[in-house]
Amino acid sequence: MGSEIVFAGQRQFVLEDYQDTPLGPTEVRGRTLATLISPGTELAWADTGNFPLRPGYAAVYEAGELGRDVRGISRGDRLLCMGAHRSTQQFDQRYVLKVPDGLAPETAVLARLMGVSMTTLMTTAARPGDKVVITGAGPVGYLAAHLCRIAGYEVSVVEPDSRRNAQARESGLSVLSKMPVDDADFAGKVALVIDCSGHEGAVLDGCKVVRKKGEVVLVGVPWKAHTGMLAHEILHAVFFRFVNLRSGWEWELPVVGRDFVWEELYEGYNNAQHTTMTGLAKALTWLARGHVPLAGLIGKFSPADPAAVYGRLLAREVAEPFAVLDWAAAGLR
Repeated sequence: MGSEIVFAGQRQFVLEDYQDTPLGPTEVRGRTLATLISPGTELAWADTGNFPLRPGYAAVYEAGELGRDVRGISRGDRLLCMGAHRSTQQFDQRYVLKVPDGLAPETAVLARLMGVSMTTLMTTAARPGDKVVITGAGPVGYLAAHLCRIAGYEVSVVEPDSRRNAQARESGLSVLSKMPVDDADFAGKVALVIDCSGHEGAVLDGCKVVRKKGEVVLVGVPWKAHTGMLAHEILHAVFFRFVNLRSGWEWELPVVGRDFVWEELYEGYNNAQHTTMTGLAKALTWLARGHVPLAGLIGKFSPADPAAVYGRLLAREVAEPFAVLDWAAAGLR
């Protein structure tokens, strides 16, 4: 028996009991240490979801029970998975990664958010040294900007919100309050704009600053219209500025790679060198090396009272961009 967070109805956040399923031969089960709230997605679900729903995005758990065919994982290992907000996790070993020694669970779960924009870096035509602009310095945008900086791009962030602007600036990023569409150092010289705001105005401005054949990648979810602009404005910019406007769909890459096996040819293979799991592995390594400044940016909350946690997020009372549920300290079964 375990406890999990359930959205029972619109803005109704409760804890409910659940039963673990039988352990498969290649599965690993254990107690949850931390889970990450994805505020944009989960708060949108809280208003428009197909209730009841069980949210969750990323988890770190401690291996406790191993299926008979599990290899390379030992009891006590800390594992990253794409798990829900629940007191235990149970995943096939293909879909977990060992957390590096010394990396705190509340930090390790951020690798999952880094994976969102990691797909863009694995598929973009922009090369290290090129100008990159990130629009929106929320959780995904902040991490995307630091990923691009780690990868060697010349990165600028556009964020009008004063609190997020200051947090990004204090982390060492170059931050602007509006898109530099009239700045000669940017206009027509940006190779890649990663929109993490979901704001159509930011997308239009992105189309105005990229160079010919530059990319504007839509990572932020457009949950609602923010302006009354017509689609023609974006179409006009795309057509006459030769913009590659594309989806930032994080699942463009396979989750895991599959090598060629002649006897299983009809089941397919992809020989993918870049996958969701390799991206998450890179993110864990960079977090463990301290490449992403996170001091004072992670808020830890108890999952014992989900209504209180999500209520604070809805009221925008949480200053930290990253909200983590501390299951290890909660004492829930």
